[in-house]
Amino acid sequence: MRPSLTVEIWSDVVCPWCYIGKRRFETAAAQLRDEVDLEVVFRPYQLDPTASPGKSQPVIEAYAKKFGGPERAAQIIANVTDVAAGEGLAFHMDKALRANTLLAHRLLFLAEATGQQYALKERLLKAYFTDGLDIGDPDVLAECAAEVGLPADTVRAFLDTDDGTAEVRQMLQIAADAEITAVPTFVLDGRWAVPGAQDPETFVNVIRRLLQRRLDEAAAQPPEPATEPAQEAADACTDEVCDV
Repeated sequence: MRPSLTVEIWSDVVCPWCYIGKRRFETAAAQLRDEVDLEVVFRPYQLDPTASPGKSQPVIEAYAKKFGGPERAAQIIANVTDVAAGEGLAFHMDKALRANTLLAHRLLFLAEATGQQYALKERLLKAYFTDGLDIGDPDVLAECAAEVGLPADTVRAFLDTDDGTAEVRQMLQIAADAEITAVPTFVLDGRWAVPGAQDPETFVNVIRRLLQRRLDEAAAQPPEPATEPAQEAADACTDEVCDV
């Protein structure tokens, strides 16, 4: 019987390295399919919580304002687009629309309870990075949810209330209290945090080390020191900048 391992992925749906990191983690998970059952849950993080609800703007304009002009924005977009292509992702950030992501995180909270969160997360990332959809628009979110099996009318009704808002804000505070300041951040078994879009080999090595630690603890052998395994810096996004 394979052991199970919970992986909480703190991320935002407008974070390019979160999408890239998700793909790299999936590559690692495929390599580990015979060794462990991974239970993945997505947790909320907002790169720009001050973005106006109900409004959107072209990403290239938002990046130009935030990162020092159109030339720098184009450089960032070109770089992450090239990296994403290496992971099999088609970024079309020339038509992406920057929006407040609170509604999207509330919807992901709802989908966790129905077992459709993983599929919805993928759809929302694709909606933003590939399809150029406004993921701050409740109607767009309802359509995306319907594509993964959630009734659109139920989703629309949910988003028209405040349901899930308190829970999402509580999780955002948990992230702040845990000093998660860049995403993606992968929290394994509630004890080891792996920051950034690491390469698949790093994920594989860390998960195997954690599983071995569990075996050592179960056998009452002296475990390794309780410190997290050291990780080299990996590409990530913070409130202020995305690594390029």
